[in-house]
Amino acid sequence: MKHITFYLDFISPYAWLAFQKLPQSLLGLSYRVSYKPVLLGALLKHHGQLGPAEIPAKRDWTYRHVLWLARRDGVDLTMPSVHPFAPLGLLRLALACDAAGEPNRYQCETLFRHVWCGGADPTDAQRMSALSAQLQPARDPADASVKSQLKTHTEEAIAAGVFGVPAFEVDGRLFWGYDALPMLSDYLRGSAGFDDQEWNAAQGVRSGIQR
Repeated sequence: MKHITFYLDFISPYAWLAFQKLPQSLLGLSYRVSYKPVLLGALLKHHGQLGPAEIPAKRDWTYRHVLWLARRDGVDLTMPSVHPFAPLGLLRLALACDAAGEPNRYQCETLFRHVWCGGADPTDAQRMSALSAQLQPARDPADASVKSQLKTHTEEAIAAGVFGVPAFEVDGRLFWGYDALPMLSDYLRGSAGFDDQEWNAAQGVRSGIQR
């Protein structure tokens, strides 16, 4: 049985799409998934990037793209009234639901739906209070241990080479993005091409420009 680590941040609509379609993509395979919330902003900062919604010319396209993808793939998705937003409260609530900081699928889905279904403000205090009451976390999301776990998860993701979400790690290999689900499926089904000369040589391509 393969073990997949799913790195996610609830701020990402692509992570929500991938979360919903992962079971269908891997139908018939034997695997288990660990869900690891990470702070996307910290990943982006480490790699010197801006998020898609932080680039004015890319922002509207990103929102329209994910709405189109959701309609195409039959996923319930409505843009929240505020985006981007500060996701720390949601991330810490997720980690507080489990002693190891690895929420289960139900807990992750509840948090994702809070953001991506209904069109409301994800950070609204009353909504956050209701969400916490629904999930009944075992720990206080403001506890130092929860904050530490989020930092540790994010640092582990960076060490593994994760540069964005959604990201899937299996057998030490990374698969990034919603559109990587077919690629992940091919790998888990034993398709050829994941360890041949051309695959391994890709990382040795020389950069011809520095900016």
